[in-house]
Amino acid sequence: MKKGTSRSKVPVWPYVLTGAIILFLILTVVLILKFCRVKAVIVEGNIHYSDEQIAAMVMDGYLGDNTIYLYLKYRDKEIKDVPFIETMSVSIDSRDTIRITVFEKSLAGYVEYMDRYIYFDRTGTVVESSQVLTAGIPLVTGLSFDHCVLYEPLPVEDPGMFEKVLDISQLMEKYGLEADRIHFALDGSLVLFFGDVEVYIGDDEFIDEKIMVLPDIIHKLGAQKGVIDLSDYNGGDTITFEKSD
Repeated sequence: MKKGTSRSKVPVWPYVLTGAIILFLILTVVLILKFCRVKAVIVEGNIHYSDEQIAAMVMDGYLGDNTIYLYLKYRDKEIKDVPFIETMSVSIDSRDTIRITVFEKSLAGYVEYMDRYIYFDRTGTVVESSQVLTAGIPLVTGLSFDHCVLYEPLPVEDPGMFEKVLDISQLMEKYGLEADRIHFALDGSLVLFFGDVEVYIGDDEFIDEKIMVLPDIIHKLGAQKGVIDLSDYNGGDTITFEKSD
């Protein structure tokens, strides 16, 4: 009698389990790609760049429009090394919405130097050199310097000028004004330019009161050209206007 050769049966459940896991992973990826696409981007704190420009910086590369990918990419990480930006952080509001919070560098003003716009902060430190003009940042003239270095203070005789620039810029923003230019005269006094209207501010004594009355005065002048003298204004009525052609 012949003895048959016995064969041990190979269990199939490991293959089934492996196939199920692979199928599950594929379905998960498909669902993530389909249902976690960015449909809304909320951008906060940006001035220099538009919402679209900020979104393009964050959502770059392959899968840049996927919220799960963006969460993993920017989790516990801030975006730096962007001109005019201190940092940017990215958070996920929902499966199709991301929020980008922008912290821009604190700019007090800019000067023109060698065909470039040199932006500085309240300490006079150069934070950016660009060929792009940023709206809302005042041009400052009358500062004397012979060179500038990125991330170093502008070498002016009186560094206190930069604090004055930021203070007056903040006051103008407070009262809804936007000067074309802030000028330092040779004696250090301030002159503001609003189109064809010059405003002599003088020193920074009663500076809040001087800026506070400006919007109403400029509005009443309409299209007139001339010089407003607020140098002696102290909250009273000492305001003069000299009309020019």
